Amino acid sequence: MTKISCLLGCLFLIAGTAVFSRAGQTASNPQPGSPVTSQPGQPAQKVPVMDGGAGPCSLELTALTGDGKPAYAATIKVHIAYGFAGIRRLDLEAGTNAEGKVKFIGLPSRVHRPPLEFQASKGQLVGMATYDPDSECQAKHDIMLDMPKPLTSK
Repeated sequence: MTKISCLLGCLFLIAGTAVFSRAGQTASNPQPGSPVTSQPGQPAQKVPVMDGGAGPCSLELTALTGDGKPAYAATIKVHIAYGFAGIRRLDLEAGTNAEGKVKFIGLPSRVHRPPLEFQASKGQLVGMATYDPDSECQAKHDIMLDMPKPLTSK
């Protein structure tokens, strides 16, 4: 009887350790096998991940300048209202890597007013990508950054 209880105690200890070690992993401490991109002759770049923790959907964005080059350190922001009557709110912001990529995970599958608008900026360049998680839960989009259009007055 003591051998069985000792064996069960060891199994619970091992299982508990595994659960607590997984709980400490975050977007800044990515798991092995997280998204990594690379180009020939360059070291691999990890795609920054911003976790909203509000659902199963995700969106990978690539910010590009007008000439098609990746926009390094572009800032991408989104405001999300979700839940009953949009009572829950989430504001996320992340920067792109050298390849202009960033990934938003943990997005809700239903939002109060679709589509979501992901606003990007780098210096004077701006751009926007729209995303409706209800119609495309797992998606990849590009954001073209350009000079803002002047406002016309009447």
